[in-house]
Amino acid sequence: MSEIEHTPAHNPTHSGLKVRKTIVMVGMMGAGKTAVGRALAARLDVPFLDSDAEIESAANMSIPEIFERDGEPFFRLKESQVIGRLLDEERGVLSTGGGAFLSQDNRRMISERGVAVWLKADLDVLWQRVRHKDTRPLLRTANPRATLAGLYDARVPFYAEAGVAVASDGDASIEEMVDRVIEALQARPDVLGTE
Repeated sequence: MSEIEHTPAHNPTHSGLKVRKTIVMVGMMGAGKTAVGRALAARLDVPFLDSDAEIESAANMSIPEIFERDGEPFFRLKESQVIGRLLDEERGVLSTGGGAFLSQDNRRMISERGVAVWLKADLDVLWQRVRHKDTRPLLRTANPRATLAGLYDARVPFYAEAGVAVASDGDASIEEMVDRVIEALQARPDVLGTE
């Protein structure tokens, strides 16, 4: 059973907008993909989907437990299958894990069936958001900040291929980020248009 949250739109300024393609949130861990994605879905009155939550539900395990038991390659395979299924099943806002957009197959699938929105946060902002959390399997290293910096440097070129990029700074509230994403998407009538 899919974990789909459907909350009525609460901002009348965006109630006339229609989502024509699934909006896929991509970016680094800590960029705000889930929080902003959930609020964006509520604002646009569409379902919110989370690929990591879907994987955890199907496996009945947490992401760190899957990484530990089955390894990252297995997780990435399941992640691709789940993203493909969610893109096919429902039009809404889809939050993906930080590594999902590194796969060429995932990038192609997302660009063909939806639009990738990169929440572009700098390394210092990301570190402030993730440094006190133990839920990031890739940061369970002797020097997690250096690990995060390495991931950031390796992943930014892939995220730069997203159809839309939105700056995510440390001062913006979730609602301000939703405003930024909607404003950016209004330049894409194939994705977001009026009824």
